[in-house]
Formats: sequence, C-alpha cells, structure tokens
Amino acid sequence: MIRSIARRTLALAVAAAATAYLPAAGAAWEPTKPVEFIVPAGTGGGADQMARFIQGMVAKHNLMKQPMVVVNKSGGAGAEGFLEVKGTKDPHKIIITLSNLFTTPLATGVPFNWKDLTPVAMLALDEFVLWVNSESPYKTTQDYVAALKAGESGKFKMAGTGSKQEDQIITVALEKAVGKKLTYVPFKGGGDVAVQLVGKHVDSTVNNPIEAIAHWRSGALRPLCVFDAKPMPYPAKVTADKSWQDVPTCRSQGLDVEYLMLRGIFMPAGATPDQVAFYVDLMNKVRALPEWKKYTEDAAFNTTFMTGKEYADWVGKAETRHRELMQEAGFLAK
Repeated sequence: MIRSIARRTLALAVAAAATAYLPAAGAAWEPTKPVEFIVPAGTGGGADQMARFIQGMVAKHNLMKQPMVVVNKSGGAGAEGFLEVKGTKDPHKIIITLSNLFTTPLATGVPFNWKDLTPVAMLALDEFVLWVNSESPYKTTQDYVAALKAGESGKFKMAGTGSKQEDQIITVALEKAVGKKLTYVPFKGGGDVAVQLVGKHVDSTVNNPIEAIAHWRSGALRPLCVFDAKPMPYPAKVTADKSWQDVPTCRSQGLDVEYLMLRGIFMPAGATPDQVAFYVDLMNKVRALPEWKKYTEDAAFNTTFMTGKEYADWVGKAETRHRELMQEAGFLAK
C-alpha cells in the first residue's frame, strides 16, 4: 500500500514537471512562472535601460500574468549571460542583445554563437554619438578632429564599454579615419562611461543617446556628431535650443565612420513557435504604448522592427560585418 502511494506520488510529480512549460489545453503558450530578462551588460547602459523600461511597462499595464525580472550578467563581456541562455531550454528566460552578441565570441573564442539562440524580435537599432564635455574647447567635429591630428598619438582618452566591443571598434575606425591613436579606457557600462566624461577624466566617448541624454540636458555634455548615414529624425528639443535632429552625421562633418547597434530579443534554442509568438506579441504590446513612443524619441532610436526570417537574415549579415570590422581592427581571437 505504501509503495503504491509512493509510486502514484512519483508519477504525479513527473507529470507535473513534464507539463510545467505547457499551456492549458486549447490555449496558446504563456509563462507559468516569472520571466527572467537577462542583460549581458552592466547596469546603466542602453541595453539595461531598455530592459528595465520594458519590465516597467509590462508591470504597469499588466501585459502578462507572471512578473518579469531583469538580471544583469555582464561577466566575460556578456558571455555569462549568453552562455546561460545557450545552456537552457527554459522559455522563461529571454535576453536582450547589444553588439556583444557578435563581438564577445569573435574576440574571446568563447563557445557561443547567435545561432545557439532563437531570434524573437529586433526592437530597434541604437545610435552612437561622439560626445565631449561641454566645457571642452571642441565645439564641432572638425574642432575635435583637428585637435586629434595636431596632438601626439595616445594623448586623447576615449572611454567606452568593454574591450574589443562596439565602442572600441568605433574608436579604431575613428583612429584610422583621423590617422592618430587614442588611448581607449574601458568601463563596465555606458552609465559609468558618461560619468567619466562628465568628470573630465577622459576627453570623449561614443555613448548611445540614452546613456548620455540626462547629462546633455543638464548641460554637462555636448554631442558632436552621430555615426549614422542620416540625422536622427527627432525634432523635439532636448536642451533649450537643440534636438537630436540638430546633431549632424559624422560623415557630413568629414569623419567617415558609421555604426549602428542591435537592440533585439532572443530566447533559448528549441523554442516552439507558440513560445516565440508570445514574446513577439508582448513586445508589440509594449511598442503600441505611448510611453514607448516617448522613450524611443527621447533615446533617439532607429525604430526598425523585425521578426522571423527577416530578423534572422539581418542578424546573419550583421555577424559577417562585425567579423570583417574586427579582423581589420586585429580583435579576432587567435
């Protein structure tokens, strides 16, 4: 009798575990426990801010039944976060990406590739802006470039997020365009990078708009140019007299460098179409909110949105471009 009860109890436990991730009969899949939203970077940067904004909107508007918890896993230039998602089949884990989706495995040889994940959606493309302290003598990109060319190599300090990551890739491209070396100083996240420039510990940064907007608005920082093919399409004033639209492209100012960064969502490999569809729908609900419109305008995002094969194809091409850029910079793992 006791053995019979034990066997029955064990059978029920096994059945419960087997159906933990399954929806009720006839229903589309939805989370049955808290969703862990992994950020493969430190706090304060663009990816972290976007993840926490989405978390806040999901909670404020009750967009799903389970809570969403943001977890920063920045170790190994984000490898910690990517390897965690690679190593699980749990659809209750999603990850937001930045360029370390490509740069970290290419630079370190860590056993990870974006194909180890399931693409969900591109939420936006993030811009990069060349920033200086507002008290610096560089009023324009031309002033900055002229000072670089006139100075000795290595004299100027450029702060950025991580080593052999997107900020340093842009820095190397800038060095090649100008013909002078800079001293690149890496920090954990974009928030730290902005603080270093505000404190005049470095001469410039290539932060995302969202990472520096508060300091621009307060008058501490000055944007010189954006590393995109066209100006940012946002006319609302950020300061008393300047908008994102007023920031010229670097190319138009004689600095021939362009770079955009993915802000996209992935989940573990083997995710079912229903599981992917849930998160695509969730992100579309967030994107439909007026708060999202304000957020993307404030942060000056390129609001391109993709899912499915279109998204996967874009990611594949972006990986190829990063491999070429990093090979040129000498950043590929030996």
